[in-house]
Amino acid sequence: MSEDSLIEYPCDFPIKIMGKAEQDFAPITLAIVKHHAPDFDETTMEVRSSKSGNYLSITCTIHATSRSQLDALYRALTSHPMVSVVL
Repeated sequence: MSEDSLIEYPCDFPIKIMGKAEQDFAPITLAIVKHHAPDFDETTMEVRSSKSGNYLSITCTIHATSRSQLDALYRALTSHPMVSVVL
């Protein structure tokens, strides 16, 4: 285990992505995730609407292989204009 990470790689790592409920939000999010985690099984992607239906929450559990992979994925997601929050 790396000294600067509490995560032991490889591991399954859930990422929650939130943004406005727009038609392209889920496919764009999926494309970003698959770019950084090509082995992500899109059938496991969980999509939930907010009570009002204005926002979507997408959970993708990827098989993370390194901190640099996770960092790059977080940077790509948070820099996209459709994404509000990444947890």
